[in-house]
Amino acid sequence: MCLAVPGKIIKIYHAGGLKMGKADFGGVLREICLAYVPEARVGQYAIVHVGFAINLLDEEEAQQSLDALKQITDLEEQLGIGYSHVE
Repeated sequence: MCLAVPGKIIKIYHAGGLKMGKADFGGVLREICLAYVPEARVGQYAIVHVGFAINLLDEEEAQQSLDALKQITDLEEQLGIGYSHVE
C-alpha cells in the first residue's frame, strides 16, 4: 500500500529546471518536487507521494490526516500488527 503524507514546506528552490523544496514530516526533513503545485509557498502543507507534492492543504486538514495516520499506527501496535515483507 502506498500513502501520500502531509508535510510542511520549509524551503523552496530550483534544481535542474524544477521547483523543489524541503518539507518537514514530523521532524524528518525530505526533499520534495513541487512541479505539480507551482503555487506552493513556504509555510504551506503539501500532500507528498513518493517525493512529489501532489496537492496543497491547510494546516487543519494536514493535522487531521496526521492524526488519522497516528491512530492507524497506534491500533497496529495494540493489535501486534506490523509491516512484514512478503516474498
